[in-house]
Amino acid sequence: PAERRALWSSFPQIGPSVGFVLANGVMLMLSTTLSDAQFAAWGWRVPFWAAGLLAAAGLWLRSSLAESPSFLEMEDHARVPLAEVVRDHWRLVLLTAGGLAVGYAVFYAVTTWSLAYGVERLGVSRTVMLSCIMAAVVVQGSLTPVVALLGDRYGRRPLCLAGCTASALWMFPMIALLSTGEPLLMFLGFLVALLAFITMFAVIAAYLPELYEPRVRCTGAAVGYNLGGVLGGALTPIVATAVAEGERV
Repeated sequence: PAERRALWSSFPQIGPSVGFVLANGVMLMLSTTLSDAQFAAWGWRVPFWAAGLLAAAGLWLRSSLAESPSFLEMEDHARVPLAEVVRDHWRLVLLTAGGLAVGYAVFYAVTTWSLAYGVERLGVSRTVMLSCIMAAVVVQGSLTPVVALLGDRYGRRPLCLAGCTASALWMFPMIALLSTGEPLLMFLGFLVALLAFITMFAVIAAYLPELYEPRVRCTGAAVGYNLGGVLGGALTPIVATAVAEGERV
């Protein structure tokens, strides 16, 4: 239903949180139950086998879904939707990619970069870092549908703008809290960062397709979404490390 579109489309947005917790939980379990030799020989492959099965299941589910009536009516009008998106909607693609890049930069800074930086540069134990990050991610995933409900009530666009702005502004305080090496302060920094992220991410699956015409909706949303993910992931280690080194000077 249109009045609950953000809510229902937010459940796939919980996927990154669930995937992160499961992946790190499995790795933590394997590293504690297997010897170093066993883990090096075959244990590290187990998460990849499991991921392959999940990917196959996801592909099967997607192939069994029917397209919306509006898309089926327009599918013959755009034989090369990518060309039309690049030609007629490039400004919108760049705008959405830029906003998503900011959000993804924060997500990757918390879930990937901070773990390596905390362990290798700050000397914090891997267990402490993982515990702080995983706790923040669990809260993020749990609150995603709640934020989506706010999007249904107050509008998707205001939440997207607020989430992108808050994500960009909180990057510096988050890194400052991480640099203390104190578990509670690190958790606080991660939690606020991820709450800012889901303010945008919880509603983006409903908001992004609404920006494009039906005949290019899937392609336009996919290009903007994935370009933002690539940019956010690529720039995160560069920007975050530069800011962190500046904090330590």
